[in-house]
Amino acid sequence: MHIDSHQHFWKYDPREYGWIDESMKSLRRDFMPEDLEPDLRVNGFDGCIAVQARQTLEETRWLLELAGRYSFIRGVVGWVDLRSPEVRFQLQSLSGNPKLVGIRHIVQSEPDDRFLLQPDFLRGIAMLAEFNLTCDILIYTRLLPVAAEFVAQFPQQRFVLDHLAKPQIRERELAAWSRSIRQLSKSPNVHCKLSGLVTESDWTNWKEQDFAPYLDVAFEHFGPARLMIGSDWPVCTVAGDYSRVIDVVKNYLSRLPTDAREAVLGNTAIQVYQL
Repeated sequence: MHIDSHQHFWKYDPREYGWIDESMKSLRRDFMPEDLEPDLRVNGFDGCIAVQARQTLEETRWLLELAGRYSFIRGVVGWVDLRSPEVRFQLQSLSGNPKLVGIRHIVQSEPDDRFLLQPDFLRGIAMLAEFNLTCDILIYTRLLPVAAEFVAQFPQQRFVLDHLAKPQIRERELAAWSRSIRQLSKSPNVHCKLSGLVTESDWTNWKEQDFAPYLDVAFEHFGPARLMIGSDWPVCTVAGDYSRVIDVVKNYLSRLPTDAREAVLGNTAIQVYQL
């Protein structure tokens, strides 16, 4: 089974999606399951994992409702307030739905670069194992050293680094990111999504070879059993259509043995998110 491990749905409201600026105005509309399903089918995916884009319980419940209506949505990475004294109640209220497979907080938007290490956040993370939920980590490259310190405190918790921590592909910066990725990879409970890379490149002038050095590093330090493919649809469409974006990783995989390809195309996601 092949899984697109990272995509989003939304009903566009400018008050809720202020991050969609003029440069991304093509995203200022609704993106729903019926819009994604043809792209999944054409590109050989059996399903996807829907990931939260807003930090509200309402959105998490809405994504779970969509997953109940569309069988190809194999799982949902939602949001709860991990810093709240009510976090256990919030998790309990959602945990009866088997499509809830993980939780994510948009750490990259937090002003405190050491947000991951705040005591109330750590307290919330410690509860995820009780509900068998994965934790997605959304950060910029500069926060990788903090992330390495963070994940080391929870050796039994499954973590997934989204978008390889957004390396600065446009600027061709590789060395500092590579060192930090190597450090993070020392925690065997951390996996990575090969997603969101095109939006870190030159949107109008990228080539597949631009991404090869970053994919080389990811495979060297994590290996295919800890990597998974993801489109980051619809955000990725600012830089290319679905097929072109997903082919960046698919074409890279073509040089690898079948078991390695199948891991990245689906088996890692199935194992990590327990689909």
